[in-house]
Amino acid sequence: MGTVRRSEAGASVQVGDWVFVPGSYSFAGVRNIFGGAGSRLIVPHERVVRVAPDLGPKAVLLALAATCYHALSLGGVHQPMRPPGLIVGHGVMGRLLARIALALGMPAPTVWETQPLRRGGAEGYAVMHPDEDVRKDYASIVDVSGDSTILNTLIGRLAPGGEVVLAGFYKQDLGFAFAPAFMREAQIRVAAQWKKPDLQAVAELVANGALSLDGLITHTYGLQRAREAYDTAFGDPRCLKMMIDWRS
Repeated sequence: MGTVRRSEAGASVQVGDWVFVPGSYSFAGVRNIFGGAGSRLIVPHERVVRVAPDLGPKAVLLALAATCYHALSLGGVHQPMRPPGLIVGHGVMGRLLARIALALGMPAPTVWETQPLRRGGAEGYAVMHPDEDVRKDYASIVDVSGDSTILNTLIGRLAPGGEVVLAGFYKQDLGFAFAPAFMREAQIRVAAQWKKPDLQAVAELVANGALSLDGLITHTYGLQRAREAYDTAFGDPRCLKMMIDWRS
Protein backbone atom coordinates (compact mmCIF):
# COMPACT_ATOMS: atom_id res chain seq x y z
CA MET A 1 0.00 0.00 0.00
CA GLY A 2 1.27 3.47 -0.81
CA THR A 3 0.73 6.64 -2.81
CA VAL A 4 0.95 7.16 -6.55
CA ARG A 5 3.82 9.40 -7.64
CA ARG A 6 3.28 9.17 -11.38
CA SER A 7 0.35 7.93 -13.45
CA GLU A 8 -0.36 7.66 -17.15
CA ALA A 9 -2.91 9.82 -18.90
CA GLY A 10 -6.34 8.26 -18.65
CA ALA A 11 -5.28 6.03 -15.77
CA SER A 12 -7.83 4.97 -13.19
CA VAL A 13 -5.62 6.39 -10.43
CA GLN A 14 -3.96 9.76 -10.20
CA VAL A 15 -0.94 11.30 -8.50
CA GLY A 16 -1.43 11.38 -4.74
CA ASP A 17 -4.01 8.59 -4.64
CA TRP A 18 -3.62 5.94 -1.96
CA VAL A 19 -3.51 2.53 -3.61
CA PHE A 20 -3.24 -1.14 -2.73
CA VAL A 21 -0.96 -3.30 -4.87
CA PRO A 22 -2.07 -6.93 -4.60
CA GLY A 23 0.14 -9.94 -5.17
CA SER A 24 3.61 -11.00 -4.13
CA TYR A 25 5.12 -12.14 -7.39
CA SER A 26 6.16 -10.94 -10.86
CA PHE A 27 8.08 -7.92 -9.58
CA ALA A 28 11.39 -7.76 -11.43
CA GLY A 29 14.45 -7.83 -9.21
CA VAL A 30 12.47 -8.35 -5.99
CA ARG A 31 12.71 -11.50 -3.87
CA ASN A 32 9.63 -11.64 -1.74
CA ILE A 33 7.03 -13.87 -0.17
CA PHE A 34 3.60 -12.84 1.07
CA GLY A 35 4.22 -9.14 0.47
CA GLY A 36 6.91 -6.75 -0.66
CA ALA A 37 9.66 -4.91 1.15
CA GLY A 38 10.59 -2.33 -1.46
CA SER A 39 10.46 1.40 -0.75
CA ARG A 40 9.64 2.06 -4.41
CA LEU A 41 7.55 -0.13 -6.71
CA ILE A 42 6.80 0.42 -10.39
CA VAL A 43 3.66 -1.34 -11.61
CA PRO A 44 1.06 -0.85 -14.36
CA HIS A 45 -1.78 1.38 -13.21
CA GLU A 46 -4.38 -1.29 -13.96
CA ARG A 47 -2.85 -3.51 -11.30
CA VAL A 48 -3.52 -1.20 -8.37
CA VAL A 49 -6.77 -0.51 -6.52
CA ARG A 50 -7.58 2.92 -5.16
CA VAL A 51 -8.30 3.01 -1.42
CA ALA A 52 -9.34 5.74 0.98
CA PRO A 53 -6.40 7.18 2.97
CA ASP A 54 -8.25 6.66 6.24
CA LEU A 55 -8.36 2.91 5.61
CA GLY A 56 -4.69 2.87 6.55
CA PRO A 57 -2.98 -0.49 7.20
CA LYS A 58 -6.32 -2.29 7.00
CA ALA A 59 -6.05 -2.04 3.22
CA VAL A 60 -3.66 -5.00 3.29
CA LEU A 61 -6.71 -7.17 4.06
CA LEU A 62 -8.32 -6.49 0.69
CA ALA A 63 -6.68 -9.45 -1.06
CA LEU A 64 -7.76 -11.80 1.73
CA ALA A 65 -11.28 -10.37 1.57
CA ALA A 66 -11.26 -10.92 -2.19
CA THR A 67 -10.31 -14.57 -1.62
CA CYS A 68 -13.34 -14.91 0.67
CA TYR A 69 -15.59 -13.17 -1.85
CA HIS A 70 -14.33 -15.57 -4.53
CA ALA A 71 -15.36 -18.54 -2.36
CA LEU A 72 -18.91 -17.20 -2.29
CA SER A 73 -19.09 -16.16 -5.94
CA LEU A 74 -19.07 -19.71 -7.35
CA GLY A 75 -15.58 -19.36 -8.69
CA GLY A 76 -16.38 -16.24 -10.67
CA VAL A 77 -19.28 -17.84 -12.56
CA HIS A 78 -22.06 -15.33 -13.26
CA GLN A 79 -24.79 -16.98 -11.21
CA PRO A 80 -26.63 -15.95 -8.04
CA MET A 81 -24.40 -16.58 -5.03
CA ARG A 82 -25.40 -19.38 -2.68
CA PRO A 83 -25.50 -17.95 0.85
CA PRO A 84 -23.24 -19.81 3.26
CA GLY A 85 -25.45 -21.39 5.91
CA LEU A 86 -22.41 -22.61 7.83
CA ILE A 87 -18.85 -21.29 7.95
CA VAL A 88 -16.25 -23.51 9.61
CA GLY A 89 -13.53 -21.55 11.38
CA HIS A 90 -13.63 -18.12 13.04
CA GLY A 91 -10.18 -16.91 12.18
CA VAL A 92 -9.65 -13.94 9.91
CA MET A 93 -11.10 -15.70 6.85
CA GLY A 94 -14.14 -16.99 8.70
CA ARG A 95 -14.88 -13.51 10.01
CA LEU A 96 -14.44 -11.96 6.58
CA LEU A 97 -16.72 -14.57 5.01
CA ALA A 98 -19.44 -13.86 7.55
CA ARG A 99 -19.06 -10.09 7.20
CA ILE A 100 -19.14 -10.27 3.40
CA ALA A 101 -22.25 -12.46 3.46
CA LEU A 102 -24.01 -9.90 5.65
CA ALA A 103 -22.72 -7.01 3.52
CA LEU A 104 -24.30 -8.67 0.48
CA GLY A 105 -27.66 -8.95 2.23
CA MET A 106 -27.45 -12.69 2.83
CA PRO A 107 -28.93 -14.32 5.95
CA ALA A 108 -26.62 -14.45 8.95
CA PRO A 109 -24.55 -17.65 8.80
CA THR A 110 -23.70 -19.96 11.66
CA VAL A 111 -19.98 -20.19 12.39
CA TRP A 112 -18.23 -23.16 14.00
CA GLU A 113 -15.11 -22.64 16.12
CA THR A 114 -13.46 -25.21 18.39
CA GLN A 115 -10.96 -22.75 19.90
CA PRO A 116 -12.60 -20.87 22.83
CA LEU A 117 -10.33 -17.87 22.40
CA ARG A 118 -11.68 -17.31 18.89
CA ARG A 119 -15.40 -17.51 19.57
CA GLY A 120 -15.68 -13.83 20.44
CA GLY A 121 -15.87 -10.90 18.07
CA ALA A 122 -18.93 -11.94 16.04
CA GLU A 123 -20.85 -9.08 14.44
CA GLY A 124 -24.40 -10.06 13.56
CA TYR A 125 -24.00 -13.84 13.48
CA ALA A 126 -23.67 -16.73 15.92
CA VAL A 127 -20.45 -18.60 16.74
CA MET A 128 -20.59 -21.98 18.47
CA HIS A 129 -18.71 -25.21 19.05
CA PRO A 130 -19.69 -27.86 16.45
CA ASP A 131 -21.08 -30.08 19.22
CA GLU A 132 -23.63 -27.38 20.06
CA ASP A 133 -25.11 -27.39 16.55
CA VAL A 134 -27.79 -29.98 15.76
CA ARG A 135 -28.58 -28.89 12.20
CA LYS A 136 -28.13 -31.36 9.36
CA ASP A 137 -29.77 -29.45 6.53
CA TYR A 138 -27.24 -26.83 5.43
CA ALA A 139 -27.50 -26.00 1.73
CA SER A 140 -23.99 -24.52 1.68
CA ILE A 141 -21.03 -24.99 3.99
CA VAL A 142 -17.78 -23.06 3.55
CA ASP A 143 -14.76 -24.54 5.30
CA VAL A 144 -11.77 -22.38 6.16
CA SER A 145 -10.54 -24.51 9.04
CA GLY A 146 -7.76 -26.22 7.11
CA ASP A 147 -8.71 -29.51 8.79
CA SER A 148 -7.97 -32.29 6.30
CA THR A 149 -10.15 -34.77 8.23
CA ILE A 150 -13.33 -32.69 8.37
CA LEU A 151 -15.01 -33.54 5.07
CA ASN A 152 -17.07 -36.49 6.33
CA THR A 153 -18.39 -34.37 9.20
CA LEU A 154 -19.45 -31.59 6.84
CA ILE A 155 -21.11 -33.92 4.34
CA GLY A 156 -23.14 -35.30 7.24
CA ARG A 157 -24.49 -31.80 7.89
CA LEU A 158 -25.66 -31.14 4.32
CA ALA A 159 -29.19 -30.99 2.99
CA PRO A 160 -29.85 -33.08 -0.16
CA GLY A 161 -27.97 -31.47 -3.04
CA GLY A 162 -25.97 -29.32 -0.65
CA GLU A 163 -22.48 -28.02 -1.30
CA VAL A 164 -19.24 -27.99 0.65
CA VAL A 165 -16.81 -25.26 -0.43
CA LEU A 166 -13.20 -25.96 0.49
CA ALA A 167 -11.63 -22.53 0.96
CA GLY A 168 -8.90 -23.33 3.48
CA PHE A 169 -5.35 -24.56 3.04
CA TYR A 170 -4.93 -28.29 3.60
CA LYS A 171 -1.57 -29.90 4.28
CA GLN A 172 -2.81 -33.45 3.69
CA ASP A 173 -4.97 -34.94 0.96
CA LEU A 174 -8.70 -34.93 1.65
CA GLY A 175 -10.96 -37.99 1.41
CA PHE A 176 -14.56 -38.85 2.18
CA ALA A 177 -16.88 -41.81 2.54
CA PHE A 178 -18.85 -42.22 -0.66
CA ALA A 179 -22.14 -43.57 0.67
CA PRO A 180 -23.21 -40.49 2.74
CA ALA A 181 -22.16 -38.19 -0.10
CA PHE A 182 -24.09 -40.36 -2.57
CA MET A 183 -27.25 -40.31 -0.44
CA ARG A 184 -27.18 -36.52 -0.32
CA GLU A 185 -25.93 -35.98 -3.88
CA ALA A 186 -23.34 -33.75 -2.24
CA GLN A 187 -21.38 -31.23 -4.24
CA ILE A 188 -17.78 -30.44 -3.34
CA ARG A 189 -16.13 -27.32 -4.73
CA VAL A 190 -12.61 -25.99 -4.28
CA ALA A 191 -12.26 -22.21 -4.10
CA ALA A 192 -9.06 -21.01 -5.70
CA GLN A 193 -7.34 -17.62 -5.63
CA TRP A 194 -9.31 -14.43 -6.13
CA LYS A 195 -9.56 -12.68 -9.46
CA LYS A 196 -9.64 -8.97 -10.25
CA PRO A 197 -13.48 -8.71 -10.21
CA ASP A 198 -13.47 -10.17 -6.68
CA LEU A 199 -10.97 -7.53 -5.52
CA GLN A 200 -12.98 -4.76 -7.14
CA ALA A 201 -16.17 -6.04 -5.50
CA VAL A 202 -14.77 -6.06 -1.96
CA ALA A 203 -13.04 -2.71 -2.47
CA GLU A 204 -16.44 -1.26 -3.35
CA LEU A 205 -18.07 -2.88 -0.29
CA VAL A 206 -15.39 -1.33 1.91
CA ALA A 207 -15.63 2.04 0.21
CA ASN A 208 -19.41 2.31 0.65
CA GLY A 209 -19.25 1.23 4.29
CA ALA A 210 -21.00 -2.12 3.86
CA LEU A 211 -17.91 -4.14 4.82
CA SER A 212 -15.77 -3.36 7.84
CA LEU A 213 -12.18 -4.50 8.16
CA ASP A 214 -11.93 -3.40 11.79
CA GLY A 215 -10.52 -5.69 14.47
CA LEU A 216 -8.90 -8.19 12.11
CA ILE A 217 -5.25 -7.07 12.26
CA THR A 218 -4.57 -8.04 15.85
CA HIS A 219 -0.76 -7.83 15.89
CA THR A 220 1.76 -5.51 14.23
CA TYR A 221 5.50 -6.11 14.70
CA GLY A 222 8.49 -4.26 13.36
CA LEU A 223 11.02 -5.93 11.09
CA GLN A 224 13.40 -6.55 13.99
CA ARG A 225 10.76 -8.88 15.50
CA ALA A 226 10.10 -10.83 12.30
CA ARG A 227 11.02 -14.24 13.74
CA GLU A 228 8.80 -13.63 16.76
CA ALA A 229 6.03 -12.45 14.43
CA TYR A 230 5.94 -15.77 12.59
CA ASP A 231 5.87 -17.71 15.86
CA THR A 232 2.96 -15.60 17.08
CA ALA A 233 1.06 -15.73 13.79
CA PHE A 234 1.14 -19.52 13.58
CA GLY A 235 1.12 -20.41 17.27
CA ASP A 236 -1.05 -17.91 19.15
CA PRO A 237 -4.82 -18.46 18.68
CA ARG A 238 -5.41 -14.85 19.70
CA CYS A 239 -3.59 -13.70 16.55
CA LEU A 240 -6.03 -13.30 13.68
CA LYS A 241 -3.79 -11.39 11.29
CA MET A 242 -0.15 -10.47 11.81
CA MET A 243 1.35 -7.52 9.97
CA ILE A 244 5.09 -6.87 9.76
CA ASP A 245 5.85 -3.18 9.39
CA TRP A 246 8.80 -2.83 7.01
CA ARG A 247 9.04 0.95 7.21
CA SER A 248 11.73 0.86 9.88
